[in-house]
Amino acid sequence: MRDKYLLLLLILFGSLSLNAQIKVSGTITDANSNEPLFGATILEKNTINGTVTDFDGKFELTVSNKDAVLIFSYTGFSSEEILVGNQVIFDVVMENDIANLDEIVVVGYGTQKKSVVTGAITKVKSADLEDMPVTRIEDALKGRTSGVRVTSNSGQPGEGGTVRIRGTSSINNSEPLYVIDGVPVGGGIDFLNQGDIESIEVLKDAASASIYGARSAGGVILVTTKKGKKDVMEVNYSAYYGTQAPWKKLALLNATEYATLMNESSVASGGNILFANPQELGEGTDWQSAVFNESAPMQNHEISISAGSERSQYFTSFGYFDQAGIVSDAQSKYKRFTVRFNSTHKINDHITFGNTMAYSRIKSSGVATNTEYGSPLSRAVNIDPITPILETDPDVLNNDIFTNFAVVTNEDGVPYGISSYVTSEVVNPVAALSIQQGFGWSDKIVGNVYGEFTFIEGLKFRSSIGTDLAFWGGEGFTPVHYLNTTNRADLTSYSRDKNNGLYWIWENTLSYTKQIGDHNFSILAGTVAEKNKGEGNGGTIKDIPVDNINDASFGYPTSAETQTFWGYEYLGTLASYLGRVNYNYKNKYILSATMRVDGSSKFGANYKFGTFPSVSVGWVLTEEAFLSNNPMINFLKIRGSWGVNGNDQIGDFRYASTVGGGRNYTFGLDDVLTNGVSPNAIANPDLRWEQTTQTNIGFDAKIFKKVSVTFDIFEKKTTDMLLGIAVPGYVGNGGPIGNIATMSNKGVELEVGYGNNFNGVNFDISGNISYIKNEVTDLGADKEFLTGQTFSPQGLEITRTAVGFPIGFFYGYTTDGIFQNAAEVASYTNADGGMIQPDAKPGDFRFVDVNGNGEIDPEDRGMIGDPTPNWTYGMNLSVGWKGFDVVFFGQGVAGNEVFKATRRFDLQMANMTADALDRWTGEGTTDTYPRLVMNDPNKNFSRSSDFYVEDGAFFRIKTMQLGYSLPKLVTGKIGFGRIRVYVSGNNLLTFTKYSGFDPEIGGGSFGVDRGIYPQARFYLFGINATF
Repeated sequence: MRDKYLLLLLILFGSLSLNAQIKVSGTITDANSNEPLFGATILEKNTINGTVTDFDGKFELTVSNKDAVLIFSYTGFSSEEILVGNQVIFDVVMENDIANLDEIVVVGYGTQKKSVVTGAITKVKSADLEDMPVTRIEDALKGRTSGVRVTSNSGQPGEGGTVRIRGTSSINNSEPLYVIDGVPVGGGIDFLNQGDIESIEVLKDAASASIYGARSAGGVILVTTKKGKKDVMEVNYSAYYGTQAPWKKLALLNATEYATLMNESSVASGGNILFANPQELGEGTDWQSAVFNESAPMQNHEISISAGSERSQYFTSFGYFDQAGIVSDAQSKYKRFTVRFNSTHKINDHITFGNTMAYSRIKSSGVATNTEYGSPLSRAVNIDPITPILETDPDVLNNDIFTNFAVVTNEDGVPYGISSYVTSEVVNPVAALSIQQGFGWSDKIVGNVYGEFTFIEGLKFRSSIGTDLAFWGGEGFTPVHYLNTTNRADLTSYSRDKNNGLYWIWENTLSYTKQIGDHNFSILAGTVAEKNKGEGNGGTIKDIPVDNINDASFGYPTSAETQTFWGYEYLGTLASYLGRVNYNYKNKYILSATMRVDGSSKFGANYKFGTFPSVSVGWVLTEEAFLSNNPMINFLKIRGSWGVNGNDQIGDFRYASTVGGGRNYTFGLDDVLTNGVSPNAIANPDLRWEQTTQTNIGFDAKIFKKVSVTFDIFEKKTTDMLLGIAVPGYVGNGGPIGNIATMSNKGVELEVGYGNNFNGVNFDISGNISYIKNEVTDLGADKEFLTGQTFSPQGLEITRTAVGFPIGFFYGYTTDGIFQNAAEVASYTNADGGMIQPDAKPGDFRFVDVNGNGEIDPEDRGMIGDPTPNWTYGMNLSVGWKGFDVVFFGQGVAGNEVFKATRRFDLQMANMTADALDRWTGEGTTDTYPRLVMNDPNKNFSRSSDFYVEDGAFFRIKTMQLGYSLPKLVTGKIGFGRIRVYVSGNNLLTFTKYSGFDPEIGGGSFGVDRGIYPQARFYLFGINATF
C-alpha cells in the first residue's frame, strides 16, 4: 500500500515540475522609433538560460517557473527586469539610455560594468563608426572622446594620424599603445577594417592603463572586433562610393601680378625692370589646378557573416578599400584588402577556446608632403605663373637646354616647361610627377588563439598566444631626366627593399570572481612573455638599360660604383608579471588596485625591471539612502585614481656602447689610411624607462534619465625622459643617452550627452571638450634648449623646446608694426641714441629689441606661438523620424598657432600669395605686410618671426549624412532584415582664420606648414544591408 502512495506522489510532483516550466514569447521595440530591435538579449536572471531577438524583434524562451525574472538588454538602451508571474506574452518597449550604466566596458585583461568603472575610460561603439566613413581607424576618434587629440599627418590616401591622449607626454615618443583583441600591435592600425570593430576603449588615466606597464605612458587604445552571436545567422553588406576634391586652394599671384611685383622688388633694390609689359602676360599658369584632382574616386566594400549555435559562434568578413588622391591620383593612391575570422567554441561547462585572426594586403603610392624638397604642392605654390605647363614656343624649344638635355615630355612627346626665374627644388610640378614611379606594399597577419578552463564557478584560467606578423617593402624607379640645372638624373636608378617582422606574445592569467553577500570582488594574476624580432635589406642600382619600373630589377649587370646595398635586424624581449584586485560593497564603494612588473631587453643591466602600480576608488552616491530616489539625479559616481605608467619606446641596445664602421685611421710611419670602427657612444648601464605619474579626479552622472555627464581633472608628470648627455670632446665619441628630462600636462575634460523622443522624432546630441596645458620642466644640467623644426634650405630655427615652455613652441623675432617714414626709423634708438635698425627703410618691419641691448640680434628671439592646441572639442547630433535619419558631426581645436612656411623665401623670385598685393607701398598704406625688395636687406622675410605665425584654431564639419531605412514590412518581403541607404558629405566646411591649405598639421611637423597635403572634401552614396 505504501508503494502505491509513493508512486502517486512521484507522479504528482513530476506533473507539477512539468507544469512549472513556462514558455514565454514577445517582441522588443525601440521606444523612440517603434522599430523592432534585432539582437536584443533576453536572459533568465541568475541562470545562463537566454536567447536573442530575430530581425522582427521577436523571441521565444522557456523559463523554469512563474517566479523567474527576465532581463531584457540591448546596447545603448536601459535594461529592464520583469517578473514572469502569470504572463506569457511580453511586448517590451526599451528606452534609449544615453549613459547606459549597464554597458560592458573592455579594460585591460577583462571587462567591467560601466557603473563600477573607477578609471577614466571612454568607449566608442560600432554604431558611432557607421556614421563616419574613414580610411583609418584613428580618424574615427577625432572629436569623439575628451582628452584625445587626433591630427591627420596629411590628406594623402592611407596616411596615418598623430594621436595624443591627454597631451604630449614625452619629448621622444608619445604614441599610445594599440591592443587589438588582446594583441599589442606596432606599425599602425591601418590593417583594420572599420566594419569589423565592435568597440574602441580609450584608457586615459594611469589606473586604467598601468596594467600595460612600460608601454602605457601615452595611453592605451583597446580595439575589440566583432564575434558571432548564439542562434543567429546574419549576413551584412556595406558599401559606399564617392568622389573627393580639395576643399581649398591658395590665392596666388597671377602672371601679371607676379611680374608687376617682381619689377617693384627689383627696382627697390636698385635693379632693373625685369618684365617690360606685365599686362601682356595675362593670368598665366594655374599650377594648383594642374596638380590637384577635382574628382578623385573612393570606394569601400565590406561583407560579413555572423553565425552561431549554443556551442560555437563565428564571425568572418571581407573588405576592399580603394582611394585615389586629390594630388595627382596616378601617383597618390591606396588600396587595402582585408579578411577576418573570429570564433568561439564551448566544449563543456569547463572548457572554452577560440581565436581572432585578420589578414590585410595593402598597396600604396604617394607623393612628398609638407617639405621644401620634392613636394608637388610646395612646387605649385612657389613656381612662377609665367612658365607654361607644356613648352610650345619654337624659340624656347631650340635653346641649348631643350636640344641637349633629357627634358621631360608628356605622352605625346611635348616637353614640359622649365622655369627661367625659380630654380633649386622648385621645378615644374607636373613634370616631376610624371617621372615618379614607385609603390609600397605590406602583408600583415594579426591574431591570437586562446583557451579557457573554468575550475569552479568564478575561477578561470586563460592562456593566449598572439602574433603580429608583418612583411613590407617597396620599389622605386627614376628615369634619365632633366627638370632644371639642380634637378636632373643622368643615369637611371632603381631601388627596392624587403622587410619582415615577427612579434609574438604569450599570456597566462588566473582570475577569480566572487560575491559574498553585499561584497563583490575579483582577482587577476598573470604572466606575459613577448618577443619582437625582424630584419630587412634593400639596395639601389644605377645605370640600368630600362625606362620604366616594370622592366627594372637588380638582375642587370652594373659596376660596383653604381650599387649600394644595406641590411639590418632587430630583437627585443619583454617578460612581465601583472595583478589586479577589484572590490565593491553593494556597488556603492569601489576599490581597484593594479600592479605590473616589466623586464625589458631595451634597458641597462642595473634597471632591467620596472614596477608600475596604480590604485583607484569610487563612490556611487546614488546608492546612498539620501540620494537613491532623487528624481533629478539618477546616477552619480565620484572617482579618483593615481598610478604610474612607463614608456620604453626607444631603439634597441641604446644602453650599450655600440660600434660603427666607415671611419678612417692612419697607421704606421707612412700614415697608411685604414678603414676601421669605433664606439658610437658611451655605455649607460643605468638606462631605464621613462616614467609618467598621473592623478585623476572625476565623476559620472545621469540626470533626468536623459542627460549623461562625465568630468575629469588630471595632472600628469613625466620624469626620466631620455635625452643625450653631453660629454667633453676629449672623450672621443658621443655621450650616452640618459634619463634626465621632465615634463608636465594638466587638464580638464567634459563629456555631455542628451537623448529624447519628441512626438516620434528621435533626438540625440553629445559633445566633449578638453583643456590641456603642457610644460617642459627640466632638460638636465647641460641643456638649455632643444632645436626642433628648421627651414631646411637655410637651417633657420623655427621651433624650440625649452624649460618653462610647451614642447616645440615657435621660436623667432617679434615685430612691432612697419616703419612708415624715415623719421620713425631714425627715432627707434637705444639708450645711447644709436639706431637699433640702421639698415631699415620705410616699409620695413620694426623688430622688437627684447633683451634691450640696443640692437636686433639672435638673443631677441623668443616664443612667438604654440603649435599644440590647448582646447579640443567635438559634437555629434543625430535625428531620426519614420525611417529617416540625419547625422551631423564636427570637431575642432583652439589655442594653437600655425607657422606658414609655404613660400620659399630663400628664392627671391618665388611666387607669393595674393596678400602681397596689400604690401606697404607708402606711408599709411599698411602696418602688417612689409615692402618688397630684392635681397631683403632688413630680413623682413628671411627671419623667423611672428609674421609667419597665424591662428591655427578651426572647427570642421566632418560629416553630414542623410539616410533612410526601408520599413521592416518591405525588407522582410524581399528576405532582408534591414536596408539603409544614405548620402554623406565629409569635411564639408572648415571654419578657420588660417590662410594656408589646411590648419590640421600632424606628424612630426609641429604645426609648420611647408605645403601640407590638405584633407579632401568628399561626397558619398552608401548602403547597409542585412539579411
